[in-house]
Amino acid sequence: MERLWGLFQRAQQLSPRSSQTVYQRVEGPRKGHLEEEEEDGEEGAETLAHFCPMELRGPEPLGSRPRQPNLIPWAAAGRRAAPYLVLTALLIFTGAFLLGYVAFRGSCQACGDSVLVVSEDVNYEPDLDFHQGRLYWSDLQAMFLQFLGEGCLEDTIRQTSLRERVAGSAGMAALTQDIRAALSRQKLDHVWTDTHYVGLQFPDPAHPNTLHWVDEAGKVGEQLPLEDPDVYCPYSAIGNVTGELVYAHYGRPKDLQDLRARGVDPVGRLLLVRVGVISFAQKVTNAQDFGAQGVLIYPEPADFSQDPPKPSLSSQQAVYGHVHLGTGDPYTPGFPSFNQTQFPPVASSGLPSIPVQPISADIASRLLRKLKGPVAPQEWQGSLLGSPYHLGPGPRLRLVVNNHRTSTPINNIFGCIEGRTEPDHYVVIGAQRDAWGPGAAKSAVGTAILLELVRTFSSMVSNGFRPRRSLLFISWDGGDFGSVGSTEWLEGYLSVLHLKAVVYVSLDNAVLGDDKFHAKTSPLLTSLIESVLKQVDSPNHSGQTLYEQVVFTNPSWDAEVIRPLPMDSSAYSFTAFVGVPAVEFSFMEDDQAYPFLHTKEDTYENLHKVLQGRLPAVAQAVAQLAGQLLIRLSHDRLLPLDFGRYGDVVLRHIGNLNEFSGDLKARGLTLQWVYSARGDYIRAAEKLRQEIYSSEERDERLTRMYNVRIMRVEFYFLSQYVSPADSPFRHIFMGRGDHTLGALLDHLRLLRSNSSGTPGATSSTGFQESRFRRQLALLTWTLQGAANALSGDVWNIDNNF
Repeated sequence: MERLWGLFQRAQQLSPRSSQTVYQRVEGPRKGHLEEEEEDGEEGAETLAHFCPMELRGPEPLGSRPRQPNLIPWAAAGRRAAPYLVLTALLIFTGAFLLGYVAFRGSCQACGDSVLVVSEDVNYEPDLDFHQGRLYWSDLQAMFLQFLGEGCLEDTIRQTSLRERVAGSAGMAALTQDIRAALSRQKLDHVWTDTHYVGLQFPDPAHPNTLHWVDEAGKVGEQLPLEDPDVYCPYSAIGNVTGELVYAHYGRPKDLQDLRARGVDPVGRLLLVRVGVISFAQKVTNAQDFGAQGVLIYPEPADFSQDPPKPSLSSQQAVYGHVHLGTGDPYTPGFPSFNQTQFPPVASSGLPSIPVQPISADIASRLLRKLKGPVAPQEWQGSLLGSPYHLGPGPRLRLVVNNHRTSTPINNIFGCIEGRTEPDHYVVIGAQRDAWGPGAAKSAVGTAILLELVRTFSSMVSNGFRPRRSLLFISWDGGDFGSVGSTEWLEGYLSVLHLKAVVYVSLDNAVLGDDKFHAKTSPLLTSLIESVLKQVDSPNHSGQTLYEQVVFTNPSWDAEVIRPLPMDSSAYSFTAFVGVPAVEFSFMEDDQAYPFLHTKEDTYENLHKVLQGRLPAVAQAVAQLAGQLLIRLSHDRLLPLDFGRYGDVVLRHIGNLNEFSGDLKARGLTLQWVYSARGDYIRAAEKLRQEIYSSEERDERLTRMYNVRIMRVEFYFLSQYVSPADSPFRHIFMGRGDHTLGALLDHLRLLRSNSSGTPGATSSTGFQESRFRRQLALLTWTLQGAANALSGDVWNIDNNF
């Protein structure tokens, strides 16, 4: 230690004296003192030469520089060579960097992340060389397809369809335990169940619903047999009504307007309407709005396939369907039904006030034969009678509905694979588990695909895959009563999910045929769906991808495939209520509906016959499509959501608004503010795209910031100016209420039907300027808010509003 301290002191003595010699020699004073320092410097010459071989020294006496002639050539050569050495080193470094960058970028174009493979499953013997390095998109795709191919989808569909699983039943409780146990056996990070206590409506076995003829004197006559007392419409109004019968096609507003235009008024009458085109709830709401007393709903054989090889619905079979115009528990609207919490007695505004009952085609044919009045339009005709259908009115009928409400526990089952980089961002995939009847197409297919995807991703995790974002697999309960399970979960975690849920993928109604493919989705997912369709083989066109199959029919692939989200889909609440982009895939029959949906004939055997043996291939195609979508959404460094698409959506709707610009101008009104907000949104989207393009790809802080802005775009289109309790579906494009673009357009159409035709005229049913101004403000400021939010920080907002 003493030796080290001595060396340290010696170094201190040498360093400053050398420096002092340099500067004092220039100034020239204190010559005697300087000579002493030079002597000290010579003692330490060896040490100083080690640290600084090219020292800067002042002039010295001639006899004091014996080695100067040898130093000068070396120093001069070093000075001449230095620039060339530096330039050579720089060129070598630059070339190596560019070569490495190009090589790395070329190895992973689709996804920016890599995964180290650590094979933990000793039973796994990979056909592909996964364990030798990093996994990129092609590796993940190959791994996914290999493991998915090992499943047994068809057997799971068959077994599930054979089990009783009405919400709240003992059979559903047993199935819930089995599915949770199946998830627990997989390599998932978390498995749990949420229980909700909800109000469900069931038929009363002791007092079944009835339908009777009523004579002219008002006396109740012969009862019309309802073949199956179990078939009913949940959430129908309770009670009895009597009225003349009128045929109203599908029960759409335009059908009822046409009926009235032909001299047949729906007010005070029972309406007979066909299954299809719109939901049961919409049919009943429309009938109620037009003053009808009750509704009977029947399946029209002409609406289904008449192909002899394919099975058709029995003429004695009625179709089940709830009639709540909304989703979730209608007795706790806007609030979650946890722990039997009792809220103030309030009911959803979507509950009907008139009774409804489904009937079979046989009963409908008896009713249609009794109708008089005008002949129905050609497009309203069906195949039940040998003669044309008439509109009515017909004989009087008495409808009695005795359904009863029961507090019922339902259970949603969850399984989670945590993400490694953004675990707080969830990619969610779900399927309805319950079914009224066998429910092969309704929920058995979706449940089987969900379980197969859980098994497949679990196997991938065992062999090294770890998604960037968390994958959340959910089996929903209460779906047949209006997506009750999914909506209650969303209501329970509303404040969290709009910040954490990235996308929802629904597997409900996935296989209803094999001729056409539809994707009911948010515009944000359109580009990603197009990309994935090019990666999946068509199940019934050998050698073609799904994308090639689609464009063969229609070169405009999105016009052929993309559809809006319907309210009876679990995906609808995710988008319209919470603001999370969602998608639901469906293979359909060509121009014909699947006839057995929501009936007791929705069996595995009938589904297999309708698809003529291609059920396994079609279900496998849906699993491939959903799985590859999940990989992209959970693994890509930058979320593959096309936030610029909404600019096109707004432009398309503005085209509809432009039709009324002349009418508005005559009243001193303008749509200029909507145009301006739309322009700001497009500019904000383009600015964000440019920011992302020019940013450092490997900057995790920036990447996360961009992902957060992208994943919340859908949420920006929820109107912040209306209450979620009063208007739960706040989305201005897909929601319901006066704040939506659809409501604004409907209101504008009243300008053309205003009977007075004067600019200042208003009425309770006509165009109202004050209402229009409020609608326009709600729409404009929501759109402007979306543009501002997409711009990022407040100091980056640059709009022309």
